[in-house]
Amino acid sequence: MLINNFYKIKNIEAGEKYVVNIEMNPAHEIYNGHFPGMPVVPGVCLTQMVKETVEQIANRQLTIVTGDNIKFTAVLNPTENPEVIMTISLKTKENGLLHADAAVKAEEVSFFSFKGSFKERE
Repeated sequence: MLINNFYKIKNIEAGEKYVVNIEMNPAHEIYNGHFPGMPVVPGVCLTQMVKETVEQIANRQLTIVTGDNIKFTAVLNPTENPEVIMTISLKTKENGLLHADAAVKAEEVSFFSFKGSFKERE
């Protein structure tokens, strides 16, 4: 789990979309290797952040079933952007899967988008 170590959720606003204020931890040890002097949030960590945030909203542990459309659109440097906004739309499908459409942004820059489905962890 990365929550409360790699990043912290500062606030979740519910509405048509969930708006999540996230504080990145630019001092996290992962940046010693990714990359020294020029920290970059790894794509797998952005994906995990979406998963963990959806788990917080749904109040249950989940497993990613599909990642139908995952895009890395800009480099997220946590020293330049220590706070980001994640927006998430959630819909429960007929098959019981929870579909998420999420994006991570700071001001006008979009870093990451995710469209995929989750199921409850067994």
